[in-house]
Amino acid sequence: MVAYVATTRNVTVTVRPGYLDRHSDFAERRFVFGYYVQIRNDGPEDVQLLRRHWIIQEKAGRSEEVEGEGVIGKQPVIRPGEVHEYSSFCVLQSLEGTMEGSYLMQSAGGDTFRATIPLFHLRVNAN
Repeated sequence: MVAYVATTRNVTVTVRPGYLDRHSDFAERRFVFGYYVQIRNDGPEDVQLLRRHWIIQEKAGRSEEVEGEGVIGKQPVIRPGEVHEYSSFCVLQSLEGTMEGSYLMQSAGGDTFRATIPLFHLRVNAN
């Protein structure tokens, strides 16, 4: 599984995508991709993930933006040296696409910043 990595202000986001064949339906043009995310805090203070923003692009030209609070219903606080991990999925209508985005983070001192989610590729049977 290919890993895509980006670091912003000591927060490293690693994404590992994969095609989920058993949940997909080629005849219905429904291609399901799972992705595993690891968010590591290498900074000196706690950070909290407040919001997520995703940009999903399909090779066929369709584009979608998704924004909301936290990830999978949580707004985790990540302590120095710790990691928060979760899995999710997206459904495309084409065989290929990309995802990228950012997490709105808040430091223990109250500063907010956007941690980059690296652009990663979604390809049927390629991840």
